[in-house]
Amino acid sequence: MLRVLFYLLLVFLICLGLAWVADRPGEMIVTFNGYRYQVSVLVAAVAVVAVVAAVMVAWWLLKGIWRSPHAVSRYFRARKRDRGYQALSTGMIAAGAGDASLARKMNGQAVKLLRADQEPLIQLLDAQASLLEGDHAGARAKFEAMLEGGETRLLGLRGLYLEAARLGDRAAARHYAGRAAEIAPQLHWASEATIEEKTETGNWDGALKLIDARKPANEDERIRVTNERAALLTAKSMSLLDTDPSGARNAALEAVRIRPAFVPASLAAARALFRLNDTKKGAKVLEAVWRLEPHPEVAELYVQARQGDSTHDRLARARKLAALRTNNPESSITVARAALAAHEFDEAREAAEAALRMQPREGIYLLLADIEEASTGDEGRMRQYLARALRAPRDPAWVADNYVSDTWAPSSPVSGRIDAFEWRAPVERVAQVIDMEDLPPRPALTDGSEPVEDETVDAEMVDAEAVEALPPPRTDRPLPDDPGVDHTEDDKRFRLF
Repeated sequence: MLRVLFYLLLVFLICLGLAWVADRPGEMIVTFNGYRYQVSVLVAAVAVVAVVAAVMVAWWLLKGIWRSPHAVSRYFRARKRDRGYQALSTGMIAAGAGDASLARKMNGQAVKLLRADQEPLIQLLDAQASLLEGDHAGARAKFEAMLEGGETRLLGLRGLYLEAARLGDRAAARHYAGRAAEIAPQLHWASEATIEEKTETGNWDGALKLIDARKPANEDERIRVTNERAALLTAKSMSLLDTDPSGARNAALEAVRIRPAFVPASLAAARALFRLNDTKKGAKVLEAVWRLEPHPEVAELYVQARQGDSTHDRLARARKLAALRTNNPESSITVARAALAAHEFDEAREAAEAALRMQPREGIYLLLADIEEASTGDEGRMRQYLARALRAPRDPAWVADNYVSDTWAPSSPVSGRIDAFEWRAPVERVAQVIDMEDLPPRPALTDGSEPVEDETVDAEMVDAEAVEALPPPRTDRPLPDDPGVDHTEDDKRFRLF
């Protein structure tokens, strides 16, 4: 738009100048070689403009003729480059689709039309075609050749990393990932593999440095990076607890700050504070995480915070902790264990039964058996509780990649993944005991006969959805005097196996 306005303004000024000259009559006399030429001023001005225009046109023609060979070659070169990029694009699409023959064909055309040193994607297409053809040795050689170029170095390291991982060579994979992390620490695949290696060797500062260098792409990635950083800080605190309690405290408190509901971080901070004789602050840390996430390890450390306390003092601390999170099975279990240690059997039994009503599971039945042994010594009730413990759901534990651990660890021993452990119930037992009235109706036999009553039911005979929808085991029935067996008619049970 501005160019159009400028052009119109220029034409207007030229016309205005010509009109100004035409309104002022005059003559121009030129004497040359004995001849005298006399013309008007307007004709002279038009002649000058025509001469200038003719010179410009002549110069443009001469310039075009002089540069025509270069222009022609540039045209054919651009056409050849366009065909090469078209072949390269088609080859990359074919490689992504898994078409090895088309990818190799387009790679050959791209090599003829483009220079490999000027277009790194040709090397990538060549390597991808080799992988599709099953030539892994050739692909590795091509990836190694990419290490020589500045633009393709990371691409080559990525290819070698994937090939080493495919072969199961973790040492080589981590070597290539470490080299890539040194060049570009923001690469997720490189930093993750390097962090796993540093975690296994206990290099917490190096792992934290790589975590801090990451650039999360979205909110989910930011949360995951924060959780991994908290896990590494917690592991660092645990490693420094015996040698540097102050450093352990600082690292753990930083983890608690960025992840308040992370139980291992609060436990590490409390242990460091207790080691520094700051019992009050350590107890506050445990109380804060208990409000967010009741955990048996938090309760145990809180109750045992002062080594010189009597059993009744610890029972008082258990009651205080339970008051912070009422109507919770962990609160009731904490009080029951402390009351059992203090020989307050009635309170222990009442708290354990309250936890059983809220969440029937293996550990609560075992706790009731311990209470019965310490209070009455009734072997019948003890065996009944133990039998029910075998059939009850398992207690939560630290689980990572189906690996069950008694203690938390910063990474999974199976996959090496950071912050893999979570507090949950492990996989349930294959065999479960269910009440007769909870079973779905048994279908009549095809011959019209009545089904035979059998206390053992095969797992294939029970509908999986019906078993999952079963109510929790009943806990309101009176315990029999006979050890381990309940003779009441309404308490017959079937076993899946």
